[in-house]
Amino acid sequence: MPNHLHVILYFHNESFNLNTIIANGKRFMAYEIVNRLGIGENKAMVNHLRSLVTVREKKKGQLHKVFKDSFDANPIYSQKFLIQKINYIHNNPVNGKWMLAKNFVEYEHSSASFYEIQIVKHFRPLHFMDL
Repeated sequence: MPNHLHVILYFHNESFNLNTIIANGKRFMAYEIVNRLGIGENKAMVNHLRSLVTVREKKKGQLHKVFKDSFDANPIYSQKFLIQKINYIHNNPVNGKWMLAKNFVEYEHSSASFYEIQIVKHFRPLHFMDL
């Protein structure tokens, strides 16, 4: 998606800190995005991302603002909800304002073609006590 990302994460070990995992993922993706923009001679975008950094963030050593600080997380407790989310993620690039491909399987950044031939079979519902 041009301005956001959808992922479904599964953690085998349930003692994890989602905020830390997301923050680290966003940080490493931001490094790569800025690096590719710099290599691609897209100085205007690199400068724009630099201009979005607050004084407080600069004091912490942040050089560019690629992602918003927040994120939405929805725990998946049932296979029905999992399938609903997978369908939403796959259809999001080809519906509404985006229309990034004619068919969701054709969208280059999608896992949809994998699900066209696979069945979700490794789902294990979480219980409230697991969180």
